Formats: sequence, C-alpha cells, structure tokens
Amino acid sequence: MLRLLAALCLFIAIVAPDGADAQAPSRTPPFHSDRIIVETRGRGPDVIFIPGLGSTGAAWRSTADRLDDRYRVHLVTLRGFGQTDICANAGGGLSGPAANEIRRYIQTQGLRRPALIGHSLGGQIALRVAADMVEGVGRVMVVDSSPFFPALVDSRATPGQVEPLARLGYQALMLFGDKALAGQVSALGGDLGLAGDMVFNGLGLQGGDRRVLAQGLYEALTVDLRLRLRDITAPVTVAYGWSADSRNPRNRLEGLYRHGFATLRQPARFERIEGAEHQVMIDQPDRFLAAVRRFLG
Repeated sequence: MLRLLAALCLFIAIVAPDGADAQAPSRTPPFHSDRIIVETRGRGPDVIFIPGLGSTGAAWRSTADRLDDRYRVHLVTLRGFGQTDICANAGGGLSGPAANEIRRYIQTQGLRRPALIGHSLGGQIALRVAADMVEGVGRVMVVDSSPFFPALVDSRATPGQVEPLARLGYQALMLFGDKALAGQVSALGGDLGLAGDMVFNGLGLQGGDRRVLAQGLYEALTVDLRLRLRDITAPVTVAYGWSADSRNPRNRLEGLYRHGFATLRQPARFERIEGAEHQVMIDQPDRFLAAVRRFLG
C-alpha cells in the first residue's frame, strides 16, 4: 500500500506541472504608455471608447456600465486631460501619437477587430486608427465629430485658412485658461459657428493641463482627415446631436456630415440623437445607448 501511495505521489509530481501549464490561459503583458491610460472591464467583444477634448474615459462610464455585461470595454484617457499626469503629451503632437498608442494597445493586447467609438476630437483619433490599421478594426462610430471641423461652416475651408484662428485659440487658452477661452477668441474676432461650439464646448467638462488642451484645440481646428477616409475599410457610423427646430443649426447637420464623410469607401450610417447637444452621450444617454446597440449589432 505504501509503495502504491509513493508511486501515485511521484506520478502527480511529474505529470501535474505539465498538465497545469497546458491548461493555463495565455496572459497578455501589462500595457504601459506615456501618452494614454486605458481602463478595461467586462467580457466579450472588444469596444474601445475614446473621449473628446478636455474629457477622460469617465465621460463614457454611464454608457460602458450598461454594456460591460456583454462586451469588454476599454475606456481611453489621453494623459493631461482631467487630473492625469501629462507625461509625454507635454510636447509635440497629441492626436497622432494617441492614435499610434491605441493601435499599439490593440496589437499588444491581442484585440481582434475591436469596435471604436470616439467623441469629438476622440472621433478624429478613431478615424486615424481605422485608417492606419485597415482590417484590424471592426467598425467605427464617431460622435458629434468631423474629419475636418471647419468644413461644418464652409466646405471650401482649408487648414491653411483656419490656422491663424487656431493659433489664436491656442494662445488664448494658454493665457486665459479653458473657461475663458471661448469669450476671448470671440473678442479677438474669431467665430467658427457650430463647429466652434462643438470644439470649444468640449473644454471644461473635466479640464486638464493647458498645454495638452491647447494642442488638442489647435489640432481639432486644423487637422483634415478627409483624404484619409479612403483608407478606412470598416463601416462608419456618425452619431450627432439633432434638433427638430429648423431654426437650430443642428437641424441641418446631417447634410454637412454627408458631405464631410463623402470620401469613405462605403457610405456612412447616420444616427441623429434628438435633444442632444455636443455631449451626446451625457445629454441623451438612453437614446445614445440605443444607437450604440444598433451600431454594435
């Protein structure tokens, strides 16, 4: 009996480690970035949320809380927004490096064709990622965002024409801070109409370091991604705040968006969220969630 017990113990000692290793799930390496922070929770198909100017991943939390029972949600924050450390975002570009880091996150964490949902400046970042990764992204939703914001005022506008105003905005934000920015730009003669409201109203929600806010504002006004839309193979949905009042500029947004996204390989799908302004997911959370569920299919 003792011999049998000893033999059994020896058998377990030899075999168990190999069997345990064979069944252990593969572990992805922890993700570290000096440009972005990512909070992940839930299980299921992957959905990456990218916030707008002056917002953190918390802007998406009410939406994510109602999805994480069926999806694995990834809430991105650009460093320098809210109370986060600015790190490498203290100098140079913002949107391009953030898009590169989100792409690296997708690759290193083994995400398979995730859905991307980006608000305002975050929508532009989502378009960058989709254009760079092509088949690596499953679908894209941009929320109250445009590949070139000034085109919502004048389709003939060019980045060169807008750059002096964008520079004024950059300087005013650095000098006066985000809460006084819109008034100062207006006093200096700058007016971007609805496009300006969409960009400036993103500031101050959670705020952040003036350097990263100023750079983000400058890029939101000058970056033109319309030619990059041709590289996107994933289906694109455009969600936006809408008003039934014909006197409200938001009543005419769909036509402006259709023109702005015209160079996509396949026509975009448009989801108008009645009663919402720029912060669509906060202004009308239930209607927005319904649109997201349709988007995710």
